[in-house]
Amino acid sequence: MKKILCLVVIMASMSLTAQTKTELLKHFKSYYEQMKSQGDVQGVINAMTHLNILEPSQKRTDTLAYIYVSEGRNLEALNTVGIDNNPTDSNISTEVKALALKALNQPQRALVFYEELFKKSPNAYLAYEIADLKTIVQDIAGAKASVDYGLANVKPDMKKAYYESQQPYEVSLKGALTYLKALIVFNMNQNDNIDQAITLLDEAIAMDANFNLAQISKDALVARKEAPKKE
Repeated sequence: MKKILCLVVIMASMSLTAQTKTELLKHFKSYYEQMKSQGDVQGVINAMTHLNILEPSQKRTDTLAYIYVSEGRNLEALNTVGIDNNPTDSNISTEVKALALKALNQPQRALVFYEELFKKSPNAYLAYEIADLKTIVQDIAGAKASVDYGLANVKPDMKKAYYESQQPYEVSLKGALTYLKALIVFNMNQNDNIDQAITLLDEAIAMDANFNLAQISKDALVARKEAPKKE
């Protein structure tokens, strides 16, 4: 009799737990939709975190990490998906790792994930990012190859945003790639290639008159060229 009673209690407890979990899932799904409709990003994060605890999902984990990185919360993004390069990673997870590591000034680590994305879907945007990172880590030959690919495959409507000035601005991706090419050419030989680099920067500025970073770089190279040589 006692065994039967214990079994009934256990079954009742399991049923109650299942019912409670179902109700919580329903609640947080409704909460998620409400936060989403209100544009409340933190509310969306809270809802997705609760849903992931109740009903773990890799797709939800990746989406949560992408929201974090989109909000500039890069450490939280990496804490959500990790920093290892796993063959089972989704495209979203790989992109999150690339973006977050680049934002955290980890160019060598970020390169691994940008190159994984490029293997799956090569395009001029990714070529720019890879060239930029390879320039930073002084892989000049690799940076040149990426820029050459980008310039060969860029489309007229492609744009690149810059944020170094007080007012963010956009330029054509072709202009951005030309700007990077100027930096790469200069880094290949800082004495002999300065005129070629300035010419390329002029080309970038001609494409986009508002290209502030290209203008700053050109001014710096012109000043360097015109500076009196030390005896």
